[in-house]
Amino acid sequence: MKSFENLINGKMVQSTEQIEVVNPADEKVFASCHSATVHQLDVAVEAATAAFPKWSSLKVEERKNYVLEMAKALEENAAELIDLLIQEQGKPRSNATQEVQYTSLFAKTTAGLNLANQTLQDTDEMRIEVHYKPLGVVGAIAPWNYPLLLGYWKVFAALVTGNCVILKPSPYTPLTTLRAAEMFNKVLPPGVLNVLAGGDELGRQMVEHPGIHKISFTGSSDTGKKIVAAAAKTLKRVTLELGGNDAAIILPDAKPEQIAERLFWTSFNNSGQICMAIKRLYVHEEIYDQVCDELSKIANNTVVGDGTNEDTTLGPIQNRMQFDKVCDILEDVKKSGARILSGGEVPDKPGYYFPVTLVADAKKGDRIVEEEPFGPILPIIKFSNVDDAIEQANDSPYGLGGSIWTQDVEKGVQLAARLNSGTAWVNQHSVVLPHIPFGGAKESGLGVEGSVEGLKHFTEAQVINISKA
Repeated sequence: MKSFENLINGKMVQSTEQIEVVNPADEKVFASCHSATVHQLDVAVEAATAAFPKWSSLKVEERKNYVLEMAKALEENAAELIDLLIQEQGKPRSNATQEVQYTSLFAKTTAGLNLANQTLQDTDEMRIEVHYKPLGVVGAIAPWNYPLLLGYWKVFAALVTGNCVILKPSPYTPLTTLRAAEMFNKVLPPGVLNVLAGGDELGRQMVEHPGIHKISFTGSSDTGKKIVAAAAKTLKRVTLELGGNDAAIILPDAKPEQIAERLFWTSFNNSGQICMAIKRLYVHEEIYDQVCDELSKIANNTVVGDGTNEDTTLGPIQNRMQFDKVCDILEDVKKSGARILSGGEVPDKPGYYFPVTLVADAKKGDRIVEEEPFGPILPIIKFSNVDDAIEQANDSPYGLGGSIWTQDVEKGVQLAARLNSGTAWVNQHSVVLPHIPFGGAKESGLGVEGSVEGLKHFTEAQVINISKA
């Protein structure tokens, strides 16, 4: 059984403890990785600190060229990374391929962004400039649903802006991240990127470490709150992309047969394990039954299975903890009086397989409506008044994304602007691209990632105020 190593100061290193990695398709351990120690974290921070002066003093175009070389490494080794991602995350080959391709796209697009110094005033008496300076050492903590993409898009932004990085992947899915680190180590100078596998304790140590100047985290809102509290001890900067319970509102003029595929896949792609997936579907009463019928047709033709099988369209839930949570929510649905249109019966076999489950006649107050399941189960809620639907959509502690679906685009824009969410889409959902800022409102996060605005979060703005008198 192969054991993957951590990257510290340009070397792949081992430790005394191992993390066993389970394939969610059969619940068997298929590989392991070395779990970094507190001492190794200290060494990594020291290495990043030592590398920072030279790295930050490079011209920005030189740093961008390094990131472009990282994109090239991803593309040249895509087949290996895809196979590994399928094994540890469970997603089908098409989804794993897309994740590797998107990671390369984010690298290339980030390398094409320009965060230039600004001149706010230039008169005979005074010139005022704003310079964006790197923070130093950035700690990046990645989740298990898109381990390669959501880990390394933080790294690309941090490196382009002149920072050095300590990246910690999820202990559920560390392998693809570590293997990519080994590839990137052939490209980057020692100490600029360090990748350490470990559990929650290592994450806590990163947040509290005085040598780390910023934490960029993607994960649950509960963990995000703990990070804010711990980061306050050193006033380190934080960017948090947290949970979501995104609502989609379908107006009566929408055409169910035209939008059903988009609604379905933006709800169930990656087996619903996407922070900005549709997780609450509000449908006007005039087309409610038709929308339910169209979605049921797609659900009934969806194959949930091992990601290595060619006919699989959705893989298993990634880990036992999340699988048990979604199963528990399903049991609550069965007691609530809501109707199960598809799925609803979990197969008794190895693997964290959960059927695509559509729940009709869900209502406000139901657990499935109020909580984020983060799995392939979707409540469909009937409404008669759009103002009431928007009020219900906003009645949530989360505010990551939301969408309006209608043939009247201008009306859709007006209603989308009333959603209390970081992103509001019209006639689409879950569209995230590297040149677009992405972040959440309320308990769905702090700050943004992507775009020039995202780059700013990896810098400190310094005002240079010059008197010409």
